[in-house]
Amino acid sequence: MLEHAKTSIVLGLETPGGEVVPSSYYLVLSAVLFGLGVIAFVFKRNILTIFMSIELMLNAVNLAFVTFSRALGQLQGQVFVFFVIVVAAAEAAVGLAIVILIHRNRGTLNVERVDSLKD
Repeated sequence: MLEHAKTSIVLGLETPGGEVVPSSYYLVLSAVLFGLGVIAFVFKRNILTIFMSIELMLNAVNLAFVTFSRALGQLQGQVFVFFVIVVAAAEAAVGLAIVILIHRNRGTLNVERVDSLKD
């Protein structure tokens, strides 16, 4: 019985009520979020929604890293998540600066109308 409790804690995350949520739930949620991000990236034409979909995909990958890190009992995945968050923040800052500049010069955020950086 004790061996089963150790295994279930390693393979899942314990909730405040004492139940263990299986890691597969978090991985499925991560896959769904990543899929939604890919769909939004492919079909949306507004540059802001494209940036939001990239952030959604990065957060989905972060969720998978944390899940595997917790399931394997190692911290490398969580450290990697920290670096991904730092890179995502830098990407958001630079990306939004470019978006503001394009909007000032072109007056639109539609990616089909902004086809070159000239002008």
